[in-house]
Amino acid sequence: MTGKPLQDPADIFVFADDRPVTPQDLTPPSKPWRVLVVDDDPDVHISTAFALDLTWTLERPIELLRAESAAQARQILAENADIAVVLLDVVMETADAGLLLVDYIRRELGLSATRIVLRTGQPGYAPEHETLARYDINDYRSKSELTQHKLVSTLMAAVRAYEQVRTIEASRRGLQQIVLSSAELMQLSGLQRFADGVLTQVAALLGVSPHGLVCAQGPAPGGPYTVLAAAGPFVALINQPLDALNGHPALAHLRRALKNQCSQWGATETVLYVGSERGLDMAIYLPTPLPHDEITRQLLDVLCVNLSACLRNLDLVQRLQLVAYQDPLLGIANRASLIERIERTEHGSHALHRLILADIDDFNGINELMGHPFGDRVLQAVAQRLLDCLPAAVTVARVSGNAFGLFGANEALQADRVQRALEAPLSVAGQPFKVRLSMGCCEEADLSPSGADALKNASIALKHAKLQHRGALVCFDADMAQRSRHHAELLERLTAAFNDKQLFLVYQPQIDLESGAVIGLEALLRWRREDGQMVPPDRFIPVAEQSGLIDSLGLWVFKTACHDMQRLIAAGLAPKLMAVNVSVAQFKNPAFVGQIEQALLDSGLAANRVELEITESVAALGHGVVEPLLQRLRRLGFSVAIDDFGTGYSSLAYLERLPLDRIKIDREFVSQLQQGQEARIAALIAQLGAKLGLRVLAEGIEDAAVWRKLQAIGCHEGQGFHIAKPMPFDDLPAWLREWNTRAHG
Repeated sequence: MTGKPLQDPADIFVFADDRPVTPQDLTPPSKPWRVLVVDDDPDVHISTAFALDLTWTLERPIELLRAESAAQARQILAENADIAVVLLDVVMETADAGLLLVDYIRRELGLSATRIVLRTGQPGYAPEHETLARYDINDYRSKSELTQHKLVSTLMAAVRAYEQVRTIEASRRGLQQIVLSSAELMQLSGLQRFADGVLTQVAALLGVSPHGLVCAQGPAPGGPYTVLAAAGPFVALINQPLDALNGHPALAHLRRALKNQCSQWGATETVLYVGSERGLDMAIYLPTPLPHDEITRQLLDVLCVNLSACLRNLDLVQRLQLVAYQDPLLGIANRASLIERIERTEHGSHALHRLILADIDDFNGINELMGHPFGDRVLQAVAQRLLDCLPAAVTVARVSGNAFGLFGANEALQADRVQRALEAPLSVAGQPFKVRLSMGCCEEADLSPSGADALKNASIALKHAKLQHRGALVCFDADMAQRSRHHAELLERLTAAFNDKQLFLVYQPQIDLESGAVIGLEALLRWRREDGQMVPPDRFIPVAEQSGLIDSLGLWVFKTACHDMQRLIAAGLAPKLMAVNVSVAQFKNPAFVGQIEQALLDSGLAANRVELEITESVAALGHGVVEPLLQRLRRLGFSVAIDDFGTGYSSLAYLERLPLDRIKIDREFVSQLQQGQEARIAALIAQLGAKLGLRVLAEGIEDAAVWRKLQAIGCHEGQGFHIAKPMPFDDLPAWLREWNTRAHG
């Protein structure tokens, strides 16, 4: 039996409506408070209806529902969860019928907000106070004492308590829903998924279908507004600009909310505004009128605050993703993004892919000569050229300072297309600028499922290209990987040997071929392994140069040679010069000059007692770098010699410009004399040295005949096994004494 307004057909009374017009008569009807009267006496229902006729409580009318038994009451209560007050007779079918109904209301139906007022016409059946508390009975009245005034007062108090409990429960449920929805929204990645979740959660809080839309700015503050999520009649607007709503009333409401940065309420719509600190704001439109209850409006305010926090967190996550996966200078993918793309790709025979690493040759020189801002523009121009020449399906990423990673299907990513694209000069700062790329390629067969390993293989190929085929493409192969592993193992052992002091210096004397006097010593680095085996310098020196370890090694060699020279000076055995080899890699170190200057100060040795031997390959650094550096060293007092002359960058014009003191003829040309061949090249170098005013020293003198031939062609200084093998410092004083004795004897 469903509840209905109390209408007693036996009622014979008719009352004239002489009540004055009230404000309630002029306003739309409010939802009434529903009161269930449970009593087996029909007269009680009539008298209650009479007493409460036209009664308003908390600005809302009263609607009476009747039940003449506990069974009827159970059915009504099961079908109507919004009953505010139950006026319940204690004794009906049975003495405990009323209390059993109370237990049903509280325990089975879970109606904790409904207020229960017990009424009884038999005071002897009144429940104890313990019973009232145990069953959560809110009031108890005797029917005889319930005059109209007292009944109305009792009912008003009960309704007010019901409203307060409902408010508390609604607040608790709403806040719980907000907390849960905020947690769910925080799990969503991407602004569009977040917006879709927001629409669902707001509609759930209002208890309506999610028919509406969400618009937001993106991706940067000040950008246009776009519909990110929509449902119902607005679903076709997803990803459309907000202006696509033109002609719909929602557009004006949304614009007003976004302009005023506050929520808007209308007779037929609700617009919620969600702002963030960075200006990325959002508006939610629902064709639902303003909620009547204050608690829902307050909960909506709380929800907007929470959504604002979620939006800020989402914005932070998106910015972190940009930092994690995008290069800030070029706006393209970075190394991490490229690795992820490689690992996401399904590799197999049906879909062949390749990875290319492209490195800008001599980029350090560009930075040094033109400045870093210009270098940044070069990088931007190269990135744009690569993006323009390759299909969108190819990932273009910056993987290191001046290296780009290219990954895609074979038909889309072709090395010759990249090379042709870079043949034309770039436009940098409004001027044409030519660059060259060295490239390392890794084909499908060598693409490891690990993106990092795939990059490592391509890097090995790139390193080979940089060392042996600059400006060309080198493809990775298994032998290359094996050599790279050996290189890495050798570097590891070399580093350990350096730290464990397994490296040492030997010294080879240099003499004047005319007088036989010792004029200098060349410091040479040696490595003896723990097993006593010697590692040739031509094996470990290139490894040190390529790895950067040469900076530390070279400085240690310089310090040790200076220290040993001071010991010879103290013993009265020192020749004029100590020659120390300097790698091109050391020249590239901006701290090089300062380091050796400090080492001289620490040792107390004068700079004019040291000769720095460099190779012709320093020319690759460019005369704008090398000449000022050598001039600075000369001003400090150092002598400078070109080692192995004739085997490298033998530009005579370049040689004439360099501030040099000596040329060293490489042993390759000296050995021709030993084999009885004509000494044309050696003679030419000796003549060139004389013309330029430079001393000339020959390396690799193995016998007296070569010594005499060198004298004959005008070479007056030399070193080699015929004179002395390189020796450790402890053997050097005795050798010097013996040689000097013979030379002056």
